[in-house]
Amino acid sequence: MASSPVGVPWRATMDEWPRSRELLALARQSLAGGVNSNVRLGSPPTPLFFTHAAGALLHDVDGHTYIDYALGQGPMILGHSHPAILEAVTAAMAAGQLFAGQHELEITVAQHLVRLIPCAELCRFNVSGTEAVQAALRLARAVTGRTLIVRFEGHYHGWLDNVLVSVAPPLERAGPRTAPHAVAGTAGQSLAVLDEYLVLPWNDLALVEALFAARGSEIAAVISEPVMCNTGVIPPAPGYLAGLRRICDSHGAVLILDEVITGFRLGLRGAQGNFGVTADLATFGKAMAGGLPNAAIVGKRALMQRFAHDVNHSGTFNANVLAMAASAAALRELERDDGAVYRMLDERGTALMVGIRTLAAQHGLPVLIQGFPAVFHVAFTELPAIRDYRDYVTGCDRERYRRFAVALLRRGIRVIERGIWYLSAAHTPNHIDQTLAAVEAALLEVFAGPTP
Repeated sequence: MASSPVGVPWRATMDEWPRSRELLALARQSLAGGVNSNVRLGSPPTPLFFTHAAGALLHDVDGHTYIDYALGQGPMILGHSHPAILEAVTAAMAAGQLFAGQHELEITVAQHLVRLIPCAELCRFNVSGTEAVQAALRLARAVTGRTLIVRFEGHYHGWLDNVLVSVAPPLERAGPRTAPHAVAGTAGQSLAVLDEYLVLPWNDLALVEALFAARGSEIAAVISEPVMCNTGVIPPAPGYLAGLRRICDSHGAVLILDEVITGFRLGLRGAQGNFGVTADLATFGKAMAGGLPNAAIVGKRALMQRFAHDVNHSGTFNANVLAMAASAAALRELERDDGAVYRMLDERGTALMVGIRTLAAQHGLPVLIQGFPAVFHVAFTELPAIRDYRDYVTGCDRERYRRFAVALLRRGIRVIERGIWYLSAAHTPNHIDQTLAAVEAALLEVFAGPTP
């Protein structure tokens, strides 16, 4: 099937994705659910199968081309198949992939992180953000001698048993807003881990202060996304992150900022640079490696040096040659011309956000855009802002948004069904114009009648 022009819908009667359906049926014979991450299960017509990608464009097995705002769930900040990444990884691959020993690229990337990230005095590398979070929690407990962790509803810190807590809790099980219950995220999860967490709504500093006043001597750490990207791309309220910093300092707790999404997406210094708050420990991943699996825990020397003594941190594939080559190349590109890529992202992301807002206002539709030019959230809601997880759950028409995502897909625009949009340096003004044309048509389609 020939590619349809990007931004132009295919005929409604056409079975748009027959080959993807065939491959999914085949995949289900040998892969549980036909996928390798539950995030990819999706709703019909997804999951789709893709063949190749370059720049801002993604191509599927049925010959369709999409302007991509999923970007691999965020890592592809430079765009797909960036030449600098491909060249660096190809050269590194020829020299060897895994040594069970040290190589110079580890130092190169670590020096980048120490120079750029406010809290980074020492680093350790991992394969995924989930692993980096595990290292941070273990280290926080070791240095404080305490066990409890404060976390926030709707924040995601990985899929393992001890962190998949209150990420998307049903409200009937979540308890009162001012004292939420810790809620397991999956069948088969050890319920013992629920006793390790004190859960709060995000963006309510008074509740954090009250909790520490009551139990501060038991709390090892506060862990937080500095921007609540996984649910609503919710910015911190003014003074909120600084308040967490002050409270942790007052009670001897460790402040952990999970910058797996915000790191190197909001800027060269991550959210810490944007908001002027320095963590004790921080985790990074996604955008730092140009599409290859690499992550890091970074932090203050007094804490991080424990990894060299009595706190175990291991991993066969940590700092493997290919991942480090990709990270070194990605960081060089992000730093080029004093971070010119971020000025481009600000300009084009702002144009896209303003464009969607303007279209919604012209048609009198309840659409809320919040976040940042490089990562923002689109919601169908009457709320003036989404402040926390419960706002997101109770105030947003998520089923209508899912239909909107499918309507965009049929017009050659790929977005994530939960509302988060990622921008890359490869998105051009022409891509933005095509996207806005598709957005207008999709909005009119899904608001034409009541949600079924």
